Amino acid sequence: MANSLHSSTSISHVGFSSQFLGSNLGSKASVSVSFPSSHTNYSLKSVEILRQQSYRISAMSKVESSSFEQVKVDISLSPRVNSVKPSKTVAITDHATALVQAGIPVIRLAAGEPDFDTPAVIAEAGINAIREGYTRYTPNAGTLELRTAICHKLKEENGISYTPDQILVSNGAKQSIIQAVLAVCSPGDEVIIPAPYWVSYPEMARLADATPVILPTLISENFLLDPKLLESKITEKSRLLILCSPSNPTGSVYPKKLLERFAEIVAKHPRLLVLSDEMYEHIIYAPATHTSFASLPGMWERTLTVNGFSKAFAMTGWRLGYIAGPKHFVAACNKIQSQYTSGASSISQKAGVAALGLGYAGGEAVSTMVKAFRERQDFLVKSLGELEGVKISEPQGAFYLFIDFSSYYGIEAEGFGKIENSESLCRYLLDRAQVALVPGDAFGDDTCVRISYAASLTTLQAAFERIKKALISLRPAVPV
Repeated sequence: MANSLHSSTSISHVGFSSQFLGSNLGSKASVSVSFPSSHTNYSLKSVEILRQQSYRISAMSKVESSSFEQVKVDISLSPRVNSVKPSKTVAITDHATALVQAGIPVIRLAAGEPDFDTPAVIAEAGINAIREGYTRYTPNAGTLELRTAICHKLKEENGISYTPDQILVSNGAKQSIIQAVLAVCSPGDEVIIPAPYWVSYPEMARLADATPVILPTLISENFLLDPKLLESKITEKSRLLILCSPSNPTGSVYPKKLLERFAEIVAKHPRLLVLSDEMYEHIIYAPATHTSFASLPGMWERTLTVNGFSKAFAMTGWRLGYIAGPKHFVAACNKIQSQYTSGASSISQKAGVAALGLGYAGGEAVSTMVKAFRERQDFLVKSLGELEGVKISEPQGAFYLFIDFSSYYGIEAEGFGKIENSESLCRYLLDRAQVALVPGDAFGDDTCVRISYAASLTTLQAAFERIKKALISLRPAVPV
């Protein structure tokens, strides 16, 4: 038939020109239509139909181009978002990962993530949840099974009593914290944050239109907040005091007597609440012991206790955390979560129940990891302490060292430039030693650098040798 199009391995093309709808509105683009090879017969009517279609494409493109040129899209962002800084730990970790994927042998000591696998019993509970079809939505606040287990844990291990309706399970402790800040802070309120601090605290305050009030601490005092400084900075606008013990990034642990002094100060200010971040409570080194702030006299009513499963149980990817507190505050957090994410993963919650079933403080599975962390810490404290110009506060918990390298600031590194601060020092070590660390300015103390020892001892030994070699080529500006 004359108007049939027969298949052929040889294809010829007819091109039509139309306006290109893109950033370069003046450019031309070719609309190409494929036909069988020239020996195939086709009718003039077919060609005419295709020609008319090409004209319609061209006409439509011109109309759309004309309309597009007249519209300027408003790409401005919310002032609230513009006030927030991106997380440096996430940025550096992502950058180091990209370098490794590009074939550069970078040792990554930036992320706060255990290098251990999730204990098998916990993993199996998650796998079984999937196999048994436990894959649907759970109540927004979390399953009753998990919240009951959390209540039991808090009573037995922390000496604080809650009922399930005073617990909110979230997609990680980070979500628990931001929801708490949003729930209790109003525009203009002040959030008191001891420095060095976890990178997200000040930004969370800003997201709530609150003002972060940073209180510095000293390495000579093991980065512990001075009660006198705290008392002097509380105002009528003070709404929330954030405490993190054991601390990220310093590893410092607040002794009970010091916390009791804080409680006495807080008790004088009816409007002041406390957010106690206890994520690292089980990663603690004797003789240090953990005290929950809510267990202190008069503090239960004004304390929001945040904890989770990521660090102690090596469950970072499971995204599971929780907050415990007076029902009035927890219900407010619950309301926010219902409009943000709804409940946490049903699978992760089953795994969380298994984690809390391992025994007191996580049982043998957690104690084995803590023992390994302690061995790694001992190696780094001893080795880095022998380097010229380095100051160290020995951690009592968590898996970080927050080390003062400021004696190397002001030095001109050949082929690199001047090392001016913690960020440039970290760039220098990434460039010369191929070790990724986090600059202290991300945590509110530019004199220091954070090293995560959540990596194997062999990896840490290799990292130390690289760092040592890179620093030996520099002369400390101020002998120590």
